[in-house]
Order: sequence, then structure tokens, then C-alpha cells
Amino acid sequence: MSTPYCCPNCKTNRTRFNIIKQIPQSVKMDPQSGDILEEYSSENLCPFHLAYKGPEYKVQCGACGLVEDERTFVKFGEMQ
Repeated sequence: MSTPYCCPNCKTNRTRFNIIKQIPQSVKMDPQSGDILEEYSSENLCPFHLAYKGPEYKVQCGACGLVEDERTFVKFGEMQ
């Protein structure tokens, strides 16, 4: 996060952003009620449950509201 950002949507915001830390929670839910039946840790996932492999952070532009992966804002910041 020590690289310049620039919003790829509004193209002017380089200073106001919301950093969204993604903390995945692996669960098994009841299909009818939506209640959580079981929680999994990364060590005890069942064979049919894939571990989260998405980005650690998402970024939201503080001007236009666009939410994207951090690398999108970094790449656009490098081009400016």
C-alpha cells in the first residue's frame, strides 16, 4: 500500500480511498434458513470446500465509489 493510487473510473482521484481488508470466513449454511451450520478454519476445510484465493485488499474510490482490486488502482496510478 505504499504505492500511488489513481481511480480508473473517475481518473482524477489520487488522494481519497477506502482500503477494505478482506477477512474470509468459511462456513456451511442451511439452504432453507440460511443459518450457519458449521464454520471451517483454513486447516480443517472439508474436501468439497475450496479455500478463498482472492485479494487481501479491495479499494474503494472516495470520490466515485468504484470498488476494485488494489492492483487495479496501483496499475492506473503507475500510468499517471
